[in-house]
Amino acid sequence: MSTKTAAASKDPYVLTADDVKEPPKGWRASLRFLGPGLVLSASIVGSGELIATTALGAEAGFVLLWLVVFSTLVKVAVQVELARWAIVTGQTALEGYNKVPPRIGRLGWVSLLWIVMAVVKVLQVGGVVGGLAAALSILFPIGSGPLEFTSLAIWTTVVVIGAIVSLYSNRYSLIELGAVALTVLFVLITCAIAFGLPATDIGYGLGDLGDGMRFALPAGAIGAAIAMFGLTGVTSDEITYYTYWCIEKGYARWVGPNDGSDEWKRRAKGWIRVMYRDAALSWAVYTIGTLAFFIMGAAVLNPAGLVPEGNEMITTLSRTYTDTLGEWASVGYLVGAVAVLGSTLWAALPGWARVAANAVSLCGGFEWRDAERRQRWMKVFTVLFPIAWGAAYLYFTSPVFMIQTGGFVGGLFLIAVTVAAWYLRRKEVDPDLRGSSWFSVALLVSSVLIAGLGIYTALGAFGVSVE
Repeated sequence: MSTKTAAASKDPYVLTADDVKEPPKGWRASLRFLGPGLVLSASIVGSGELIATTALGAEAGFVLLWLVVFSTLVKVAVQVELARWAIVTGQTALEGYNKVPPRIGRLGWVSLLWIVMAVVKVLQVGGVVGGLAAALSILFPIGSGPLEFTSLAIWTTVVVIGAIVSLYSNRYSLIELGAVALTVLFVLITCAIAFGLPATDIGYGLGDLGDGMRFALPAGAIGAAIAMFGLTGVTSDEITYYTYWCIEKGYARWVGPNDGSDEWKRRAKGWIRVMYRDAALSWAVYTIGTLAFFIMGAAVLNPAGLVPEGNEMITTLSRTYTDTLGEWASVGYLVGAVAVLGSTLWAALPGWARVAANAVSLCGGFEWRDAERRQRWMKVFTVLFPIAWGAAYLYFTSPVFMIQTGGFVGGLFLIAVTVAAWYLRRKEVDPDLRGSSWFSVALLVSSVLIAGLGIYTALGAFGVSVE
């Protein structure tokens, strides 16, 4: 093997025949090849679940429990479809978005929309930085009070610098290990408390759960419900960078370049099945976690009339623990909040750095498959994004508002992502690799629901009432 080929084979974005690998068969053999979905879970079980979902439970009570399951399930088919295309072609989501006509200069309309969304999403991730800074400020206050602005500013600076230093290398293996470790403990504790509430004085019963599955949508909770749909489960930005994680794990490289052979198709089907298992495992993790957060908000905060707002968000949310286990649990909650918000930041920063660098390459800044320049640009954005997020939080200082705004815009962008998934499926995925007829039905239903809610959201934004 030449030196050039050897170097290329180490780059997951370059497909060579020398890197092909036989796919494992069955769940047990596939376990060591899972990982992209776990990185996604670390990102998902964070701002949407800890903050938006608990806030919605506090605001609406159990009546919107059905929306939790609906929100996490409905977007999986689109996520899987875009990942299938990435595995088959070895290309990233942003490269795919840029192929969807019409185009304006170098960029397609979906890519341009992504750039707009990315600017607004600075608010959302800034809210995560703020929530993390608030939790640290309460645990280790600096100044005259636990939420003294000086304390928040110092801890925001610490969070920003910590994110840059710890993730500057941008190695996938480090990202995967850190994200999983930060998430597991808090999710386990949260689920134990949420599903153990019926044994306490602050409990809930089967009647509450039944009421929550009646598909009702109270008028006063419509805005929060739309934001939750955009935030919980896989969001448009997470669907986007899931393709990068699948490629960097090695799925596309192990399939190899498409030579049109039956062997290539067999390998592609095998690694796509591994991706199915990866997506299914992550769905189970973040759905259970989301249900737990919602139940705590509905069972504990709603009866007390507590809705998390502004910089008091973390203090209010800690009531889900202190009202159940006593004041001693406040520290445990805050440590858990640091872990879950930290895991979101840990997984989100490398994802955004990759997609932003990819956008620069599409604009002609560099060749994406030039590994050295790609890494250099990713490091640039690994520095710039945390600074922008921290500055946004210190300006707005309202994590709930910031996160829900990002969720609103992300919900709208889901329509564009869905259009791109269908376009790429029809144009670049071999019919033999498109999955079963059942999957096609699931993708169609998912797409219609996403489009319907997106249109409803857009009409509401322009003041059009839809009964």
